[in-house]
Amino acid sequence: MTTKQQQILSKLKNQPYILGWHLGFNKLTPLNGEWMQDMVFGTEDTTLQAHRGSYKTTSVSIALLLILILYPNDKTKFFRKTDSAVKEIIRQVSLMLKTSLVRQIVREIWGVDLKLITDSAFEITTNLTNDPRGTAQLCASGIKSSMTGQHYDRIFTDDIVTVDDRTSRAEREQIKNLYLELQNIINRDGRIYNTGTPWHKEDAFTVMPEAIKYDCYSTGIMSDEEISAKKEQLPPSLFAANYELRHIAAEDVIFSDPILHGDITKIAQSPFSHIDAAYGGADYTVYTIVKKTENKYFVFGKIWPKAVDDCIDEIIALRKKYMIGRIYCENNGDKGYLRKELRKRGERVTDYWEDMNKYLKIVTYLKFEWKNVVFVDGTDPEYIEQILDYNEYAEHDDAPDSLASMIRVLWGMKNEEDKVHSGFGY
Repeated sequence: MTTKQQQILSKLKNQPYILGWHLGFNKLTPLNGEWMQDMVFGTEDTTLQAHRGSYKTTSVSIALLLILILYPNDKTKFFRKTDSAVKEIIRQVSLMLKTSLVRQIVREIWGVDLKLITDSAFEITTNLTNDPRGTAQLCASGIKSSMTGQHYDRIFTDDIVTVDDRTSRAEREQIKNLYLELQNIINRDGRIYNTGTPWHKEDAFTVMPEAIKYDCYSTGIMSDEEISAKKEQLPPSLFAANYELRHIAAEDVIFSDPILHGDITKIAQSPFSHIDAAYGGADYTVYTIVKKTENKYFVFGKIWPKAVDDCIDEIIALRKKYMIGRIYCENNGDKGYLRKELRKRGERVTDYWEDMNKYLKIVTYLKFEWKNVVFVDGTDPEYIEQILDYNEYAEHDDAPDSLASMIRVLWGMKNEEDKVHSGFGY
């Protein structure tokens, strides 16, 4: 081995975060470098828990890159929660392999020009391997995909525990069982490395090796101001799980001290409103009008303990009274039924498929903007009470869900001109 080869290998092994800097990840720290060193060169099964925004997934992607280069005959499997969630990481590894820097490193170490033999959303193989088995160097999939017949030298799991595990016992048990199945596909001398953030005291981290933890106070990645801002934005239980890596009981109160008695004329001529529809059972139908003026969200809310069909006439009358533009509604449950019914009556409607977790949507948008929300006179007291009673286990969440959906639409729209140009005007 030449002196230059030794120098390159020494830098990759001892300071891998510097490689990350040169590849564009300039916020990586020596701590991230320590994580990468263990990911690539360690031998024991390991669990790393680190707070949100600590670049742990970026560290994993660079570690996967180094394994492809330095251990080209190893077979590595990368799992995330779903098939779609792995694509961004595999694409990132692929892009790094194609940089001139990485190609130069490979040329210096191995004396060949790097080529990607397989380069897909779920597999990468280079010309560095001479393994006759034909298995891709790096394979990726969701943790729920079939594992039959697979065998690997290295397995990485990243964020296979998510918010779904926080709210669903069935999900927690399924992920635990799937994780335990990894023992059947790891080779005898292989290794499993887990990264993520805990969501529930009974989630899959309970069946992994005891976690090495780095909370937001210990990494130095977040400033005191950034930590304080996150504390203000998130409910205590969510902040504790994501940034302090601990579990506390869900707080009873997320929303308190609402601002009341806003001028109802402030909602007039809002470009849009929202219906959260009930179709029977114990759910409520909710109609929400929001208009953003001077960085305040003026809110008018109505709520009915009955199916939407029994409320449509009153909703249309309210829309006309206050000269509101378009109506928004989900189509997850009714396959477009409400949109069709409203259009039959001459209403302009936009329906959409909701794919964001409801609890996260409410705390991300409504909780964040709560201090700027003003309920105008005429809003049903029951509408406001349902928001004040909301927590992640609340029986009824129609009002906070509807209002959070409207605030999400309004985010990023600075003025009325922006709204018109965004296609929401009339």
